[in-house]
Amino acid sequence: MSKVIDVELRNIMKKFQNNVVVRDFNLQVEQGEFVSFLGPSGCGKTTTLNMIAGFLDPDEGELLIKGRRMNGVPPYKRELGMVFQTYSLFPHMTVAENVAYGLKLRKVGKAEMQERVKRVLELVKLPHVAERYPKQLSGGQRQRIAIARALVIEPSLLLLDEPLSNLDAKLREELRDELKRLHQEIGVTTIFVTHDQEEALSLSDRIVVLNHGRVEQIGTPEEIYNRPASEFDHTFIGKTNRLEGVVLAQDGESLTVKTMGGLIVRAARQQRVFVPGERVAVFVRPEKSGWRTERQRVRSITSAAS
Repeated sequence: MSKVIDVELRNIMKKFQNNVVVRDFNLQVEQGEFVSFLGPSGCGKTTTLNMIAGFLDPDEGELLIKGRRMNGVPPYKRELGMVFQTYSLFPHMTVAENVAYGLKLRKVGKAEMQERVKRVLELVKLPHVAERYPKQLSGGQRQRIAIARALVIEPSLLLLDEPLSNLDAKLREELRDELKRLHQEIGVTTIFVTHDQEEALSLSDRIVVLNHGRVEQIGTPEEIYNRPASEFDHTFIGKTNRLEGVVLAQDGESLTVKTMGGLIVRAARQQRVFVPGERVAVFVRPEKSGWRTERQRVRSITSAAS
């Protein structure tokens, strides 16, 4: 069965004046996928999301949604929902009025509007706050209402721009679980921007790791964590120890490396071929290492890079 591609980016490039902030970005997002853009501040993740949303146009490349070229198409014609870092709720409107706002713009009938607002408030487990105003809600409740407002229009694509970043640690964890539940229930294609690796690893079907406007790696959470493709991935995702050494031997998918400190390490290699005597860096996950005292060797599931 052929895959349905909801979003496609082809050789996308964006620059501000002479500063290239996104370069050669290629990605296909399948229908129903939850994809996270993960990277440090300034890596281009929000800029890319804004191009998908239509707030910015790429300087080069093509952007397609549901197979339709979207370069130059304004946001209101893209039929997508978006949730920002700030909740962006209208303070003079009740919760129900805030949630219904997108439906009013689309001239949805009153009865259908009321039913859809009721249904989506039940989905985010907040039907009891329909007549309250935003100032009467907690931060977590406001963010769930912002998500409800994005979902009520039944978008083909949901864009989330660091929606949990302004919440405290406990609320972030609760909302993270809520997002996972919502995605499992409704299955809308979702692109999620975050600098928090824990959020990306726990929520995503796939993760796009970005650094200085470039894609470092695209893969499942398991692939990103256990088989990072670059030194940046090693150091940005999870905790790791960097050991320099030389290759003693290569055996299939693993290397035997002697570190500068004299330890002998078995390391999973990247795709390239290494030769004995070559200098490499070995990255060790603390939770995946252990000592072999009989030979004073350390054995670890690690990765080696030149």
